[in-house]
Amino acid sequence: QVQLVESGGGTVQPGESLRLSCEASKHIFSTYTTAWYRQAPGKQRELVAAITPTSHTTYANSVRGRFSLFRDDAKNTLVLQMNNLNPDDTAVYYCYARSIVEIWGKGTLVTVSS
Repeated sequence: QVQLVESGGGTVQPGESLRLSCEASKHIFSTYTTAWYRQAPGKQRELVAAITPTSHTTYANSVRGRFSLFRDDAKNTLVLQMNNLNPDDTAVYYCYARSIVEIWGKGTLVTVSS
């Protein structure tokens, strides 16, 4: 069973940056589509960004131009670089992987507040 472990969450002020990492327990990026989702208080979970095994990336409109998603295949790590954060980005961020099965991490909290 593949496990996903997120790290990098925290509290920042508007305009600042954070980098989230998701480490997979096995080498999966060549066969799994991986992604970051987020869930804000009282809202549904939503897709933030995704990357396919062929490295095609997609972003939610709300983060395009501010967030960057990339993989470090050698380290089995998926990275979400988040720049120019604003309070609407406050949420629990979850790492996700999908092939035949779906796998979720436990999440990491990002709080953007002045």
